[in-house]
Amino acid sequence: MKKVNYAAIDIGSNAVRLLIKSVNEEGSPEGLLRKVQLIRIPLRLGEDAFTTGEISEGKAEKLIRLMKAYKQLMKIFEVSDYRACATSAMRDARNGKEITRKIEKKTGIRVEIIDGQEEAHIVYDNHIEQLFASGQNYLYVDVGGGSTEINLICDSELKSSRSYNIGTVRMLSGMVKNEEKEQMRTDLQALAAEYAPIQIIGSGGNINKLFRLADKKDKKQSFLPIESLKEICETLKALSKEERIKQFKLKPDRADVIVPAAEIFLEVAKQVNATGITVPTIGLSAGKGKWDGRTVSSTASIPRICAWKRTLNKTGHHRLHRLTQIIYRVDS
Repeated sequence: MKKVNYAAIDIGSNAVRLLIKSVNEEGSPEGLLRKVQLIRIPLRLGEDAFTTGEISEGKAEKLIRLMKAYKQLMKIFEVSDYRACATSAMRDARNGKEITRKIEKKTGIRVEIIDGQEEAHIVYDNHIEQLFASGQNYLYVDVGGGSTEINLICDSELKSSRSYNIGTVRMLSGMVKNEEKEQMRTDLQALAAEYAPIQIIGSGGNINKLFRLADKKDKKQSFLPIESLKEICETLKALSKEERIKQFKLKPDRADVIVPAAEIFLEVAKQVNATGITVPTIGLSAGKGKWDGRTVSSTASIPRICAWKRTLNKTGHHRLHRLTQIIYRVDS
């Protein structure tokens, strides 16, 4: 049976991504899921949405052009089905729904604006339970441009799933409310009191980059000590954006958001008394990675938000109760 390609589009506050994956026959040497194409364009929709309350006409037009391009790529790669999701920036923008209607009219792509709770739940609904050892408590922290999703997993069971309007682009825009910060602190302290000790697992492009930049870390266990995270955060904070780009070879759209991302992770760690953050090293191209000395398949990779359950009977393939995540949170 021939391969079938599926795609996901993730319209985030910092970047807009298209990922195309093929579903292979069971037993294929390439594995069940194989990455075909991944494209990331940093539109920074959150810069508009979080400061003015709407997406500007210029950025809306760029988004529509990008969706047209993604539509053509999906045709070229003969994508059988797709899902397109928009998160924090689009749900905050007054004209978010209007833009999704224009996208559908001009490209045929239907974009769902999902709420924070669904965003947090989808993170768990992508086989990430495979990452967790039984009998232990984990806080899975996913830091994005507009929001932070936090899932508490105890003994491989989801106990709490919450989303906070605290993200890197939102912080850079000065639009994070004190009440939101306090709510996150209060919630985390309550979780720490009930479920201590808690281990943090970090998700996102920023924590992966911070892990690589840190001098002191446990590569074998993919563990980043909090003191080491503090050190690299302070080093980066003392530099200008241009200096960070030059000294650490950061991309321009990473160089500014990496500091607020570090600060969010440090705050979470402080509130739950964690000594470090585990950063699973997932390889996108291979679809496999290592964490805690174990091989992790692509179905246990770090997801962004565009996942859905699917039965593939119509394609002639064996049944898949879950066509697992198609967008990874590695370039947030």
